[in-house]
Amino acid sequence: MTFSGTPRPRLRWHHAETELDDFAIVSYRVPAGALARMLPAGFAPMEFAFADGETSAMVSAVAFRDRDFHFRFCPPAAISCGQINYRAYVTADGEPGVWFFGTSLDHPVVAVPRLLWGMPWSRARIGITADWDAAPARWRLDGDGARCEAAELAAPPETLDGFTGESHWMAMLTHPTLGWYRRRDGRVGTYSIWHPPMRPRHLAASSARFHVFEELGLTAPESEPHSILAQESIHFDVHTPPRRSREGSARSAGRSDRANA
Repeated sequence: MTFSGTPRPRLRWHHAETELDDFAIVSYRVPAGALARMLPAGFAPMEFAFADGETSAMVSAVAFRDRDFHFRFCPPAAISCGQINYRAYVTADGEPGVWFFGTSLDHPVVAVPRLLWGMPWSRARIGITADWDAAPARWRLDGDGARCEAAELAAPPETLDGFTGESHWMAMLTHPTLGWYRRRDGRVGTYSIWHPPMRPRHLAASSARFHVFEELGLTAPESEPHSILAQESIHFDVHTPPRRSREGSARSAGRSDRANA
């Protein structure tokens, strides 16, 4: 593994920490023009050149089970539940990161980021199971508007289509630390995270559908994932609270707003 990650910012009293179990990044190729129309001014899709000669953007559904999520300033009344983040790989005036269309959370605490910080989070049923010791290892997601069944490949691929090498796809797909989203007041918000480098296992889907991407017009029911990168467990620092971003404008995209409702 050649990718060494990024330095860990100093944890502050107002940050949060969590362990993410049965973690998987399910990625799709999507039309760059369609994605660009959903982004605020100053944002642009990252574009990747694929072996078929086409250049496309990429989006991912990142699904996992939060274990012991807690704010550092609170007593350890930890939260554990399923979560799915729907994100696109973008730049904001040249700075790389991810644009969040929305987040589904299987817990009543979803009201906190939604009401306190204006984040596009919604309550949904999310079931995630995995058997990491099976041969091959298996991972399954079954929730409201989201479904995926996948098994580990017999051997890791030599490369991922659209990327120049391991360091490239590791940095782009597994390690964006800065994200933006449209607040419920129409403005752009931002927050950052840190985690150690993933040690991903490569899976392939026997079936997969994510209605958020379909409703945005980015994927179709028959679309197949570009890749699935998964790990049994990984630690995350979450640099709460989110803040308003100087990037972007209050101009909204109708289809994106529907996904965030």
